[in-house]
Order: sequence, then C-alpha cells, then structure tokens
Amino acid sequence: MTRDETGADLIAAEDVLLFVNAAITATGQREFHSGADEQGLSLDFLHQYLLGNYRDLYAATLALDVNDHNAVLIARNLLVTASEATPAQRRGEGRLIARRLDLLPPQRVYGLFRDLRRARVNNRRTRAIIRDWMAARPDPAFDAVKYRSAVKDAVRHAHLAPGGELGPFLFAWGRPAAYTTPILETWRRAHYEKAALYDLPYTVAEGFAARHGVPRGAFLERIAPRLTRLERLRLQESAREHGAEAVRADLTTMPLTRLASYVLALPLEDRERRRAELTEALRAAARRTAGEQAGRWGTVAAVLDDSFSAYGSGQKRRRPLAVALACHFLMEALAADYTPLWLSGRADALTVRPYGPTPLGERILDGLELAPDRLVIVSDGWDNAPPGLAGEVLRIWRTRLDPARACDVVHLNPVYDAADFDVRRLAPTVPTAGIRDAENLVALVELAQFAEGRTGLPELRAHLARRVADFLREGPVTEVVTPPTREAS
Repeated sequence: MTRDETGADLIAAEDVLLFVNAAITATGQREFHSGADEQGLSLDFLHQYLLGNYRDLYAATLALDVNDHNAVLIARNLLVTASEATPAQRRGEGRLIARRLDLLPPQRVYGLFRDLRRARVNNRRTRAIIRDWMAARPDPAFDAVKYRSAVKDAVRHAHLAPGGELGPFLFAWGRPAAYTTPILETWRRAHYEKAALYDLPYTVAEGFAARHGVPRGAFLERIAPRLTRLERLRLQESAREHGAEAVRADLTTMPLTRLASYVLALPLEDRERRRAELTEALRAAARRTAGEQAGRWGTVAAVLDDSFSAYGSGQKRRRPLAVALACHFLMEALAADYTPLWLSGRADALTVRPYGPTPLGERILDGLELAPDRLVIVSDGWDNAPPGLAGEVLRIWRTRLDPARACDVVHLNPVYDAADFDVRRLAPTVPTAGIRDAENLVALVELAQFAEGRTGLPELRAHLARRVADFLREGPVTEVVTPPTREAS
C-alpha cells in the first residue's frame, strides 16, 4: 500500500472485486450448496450496495466479463435510479448501457425493456435507449415475429411508431388479408398451411408444428436449415433419437464452454465412441479462444475439480465441471508445457464426471512439486478431504517456501457462495476470481492480481478505465441523444 492510499481506498477496491466476482458467477439460480432464493437475495444486496456507494465503478463493471443476468440487472438499476446521477454520469452510463445491450442476446434485452415497463421507468434516457437499440436491429420484422409480445411492450413503453406493416402486424385487430413483407406473410400463412412454418424461426415454427400435429422427427428434419448454431447443438441428440439426421452441428465452430457442457451431457459410451471428434472440437475451440496467447504461458499445472459438488444443481447441471473441462483444454493451448491434475486422479479429461470428495490440498501439493511457472486451481473451494488442508498448504507455500512468488498461483471459482457474498476462497495469500466461462480465463487471471492485496483503488480504477475505453471503442456505439424537453431525465 502506498502512502497516498487510505483504508477507505482499500475497502473500496475490495468491495468492487467482491461484486465483480459475484457478477461473473452468480445467476440467482440454485447452486450445490445454496438455494435460488438465498442466491437472489445475496446478489440483490451486492447490487444495491455497490450502486449506492460507488455508482461510477458500478457502471464501469458493464465493460467487464460479467454474465448476462447481471449485465441486465446493472443496466436496470442504473436506469431506475437515473434521478440520483449527475448529467455527466448519465451520459457515461448511457454509452455503457447502449454498448452492453448490443452484446446481449435479443431476448435478454426485450426482457429488460418489459421489466422497465413493469417498474414504470419511462424517463427520456430510457426511451432513447429503447428507441436507438430497436432502430439498430438488423431485421425489425424478424424480431416482430420471433419476439412479438415483447416487441409490442417495448414499442408501447417507448412511445414508438413502427413503420410499414409492423404497426398493423403488432396492433391492428383486423389484419390485412396479405402482407408484402415476406416473413410477416409467412407467419400469416403458417396458421393454415403446414409448409409455410418451415420458413419461420425455429422457436416460432415449433408452436405452429405442434398446432398442426406435425411429428417431431419430421419437423426437425425439415426445419434444420433454419436452426442457429446453438439451436443445432442443443437439439442434436434429441434429433438423433427422432431420426432427424439433418440436424447436425459443426462442433469445431462452437464456443468452448458451451461445447464442454454438451460433451458432459453425453453418456460415457457416446464420449468413448466419438472420442476423436469431440477431442478435436474441444481443442479447436481452445486454440481459437487462446488466439495470440497460445503457447505463451510457460509451464502450467492445473488443479481441476471433478468432485461430486461439481455437478452443480438441477438448474445449473454440471456447470462447474463444464467450466473446469473447458479451462483444461484452454490451458493446454496456452501453455508451453501443461500438466492437468484432476481431483479424482483421472488422466482422461473426456470421461470426467462429478464424483467423490474434494482433496484439494493433496492435488495442490502435487502441482507445486512440479515447480511450474503458474498453478491454476479451478474449483468451488469446498476443500473437505481433509478440511482446510488446501489453505494451509497455500499459506506455507506463499509465506515460507516461495515468498518471492516465483510461481504464480491463482484460484478460479465458478460457483457463487451466497452466504459469504463472494466466491469461496482457499487462502488469503492466493488471489481468487470468479469465472463463468473459460473464454474469460486470461482476463480473469489478470484481474485476480487486484484481489491479492498488492494493488489498491487507484490501480483498479485505472484498469477499469482502460477496459471501459476499449469496450466503447469496440463497437459503433454513439452517445445516447435525448430530445430537448422539460421532462426530468
């Protein structure tokens, strides 16, 4: 700590890092050790605390790798409390919100707009954000068909006037006998013509197929050309059961963590039978994610948690294990020399499953004995075989055996601990960062240095400022302009 830093600065830095860990990992859903209600209450407290005490830093976290659930909550809270912000804060927040909405899935954004309508948040900035986001949509007619009720709510809330045939499509009681816009006309014909439904988005066509009594296998076979990349991945096994071979995903183009989840959902026999295909797909995704960092991490050892708690919950099934598996393949691509250490002792990553206790201490000892440049631990932190051994090993290693920090040790935790308002830590001497997707591993290892106590609020503010500047430069987002009016923003 420098002379200029105060205790308040360090507390502020710790508070921000606490929130970032939660915003990366927590989704308000049930985890292995806590229920959905407990998760939701804990997360809501953190949002309100950071918003009330560090509004600028709270808004800046939109530029970090927070998950979609928390990005929506941050945007909502900033808009709900617009009257508490200064004009300069509102301008900066508007740019961050607009940029983040560009990156969110459309259904998340429409869900946010509906939530703002229910909360009766209808200030100028909110209407301008809705207006500009909807104006930038590449195909408004497609959105009107796929998200019809949500689009209607957003249009009403922002007082917009849809152009062309969208107005009659969304609001007219007596619709035209025919539309000139192709997708609107297809939607109209799909009510009475089976063939028309196969030109609609999958989620819309599925309802029409059920309405017309189309067999599932036949429907999936014919709708296959309309499926998105992730829809293909999600439906692939179901389609195979129904004999729809046309629904086949190109696994080599899939996101790494999503692909790891898909692999773990397969029975062990299928993983064995498709070993070459699945391994190559995972390695291709890892190489793509590593990019120019591939091979630059030196010697790396990884302690990977495949204990029973890695199952997660019914809502987040096998999610912690999927993150560990994806991190395994990514670190294999990042390292010049890599050694994986699964808690179970398995050497075959493709057949891992959540089973057994959590002997973190023993596996960390095994990793440190290899004298790597970097030791990465991917675990929920519930060390129980025996309890506390991992923390003691790391304490002695850092304070007595390696005080010069020749080996960088970092703990990445994919599970939010609602009781502690943070991800569970192994030792005060080892930085811990929350992780949701392995794709963020490199950035999180960098962020973890701020949790180690060697840097304070000024460095953290500088880091956030750089991330915000890069975040806003990456997309064609202009400042949200609101029309001059007497209405308070």
